[in-house]
Amino acid sequence: MASEVIEVTDANFQAEVLDSDIPVIVDFWAAWCGPCRMVGPIVEEIARDQEGKVKVAKLNVDDNREVATKYGIMSIPTILKFENGAVSRQVVGAMPKSALVQELGLA
Repeated sequence: MASEVIEVTDANFQAEVLDSDIPVIVDFWAAWCGPCRMVGPIVEEIARDQEGKVKVAKLNVDDNREVATKYGIMSIPTILKFENGAVSRQVVGAMPKSALVQELGLA
């Protein structure tokens, strides 16, 4: 399995995230969001560190409003961890990698 971050959309969210047999971390972001750009490289590092254990995905909220609305994404960056098709953890805002890993239960 590749360790790169995958792009998810309204169209493939069910298949890539909800139907995944391993936990999935989804970074809800937008191109104009400064804190999102700070979190991006951290999310990519987590994808490499957790290869095979979790799937890491990014969802652009400007292009995929349906999923963002469904999960009540009000501010970005928001990172949700999905396990067995349900949200198990939620992190809002930028934070250092160590804090993010701990908040997402990956430590």
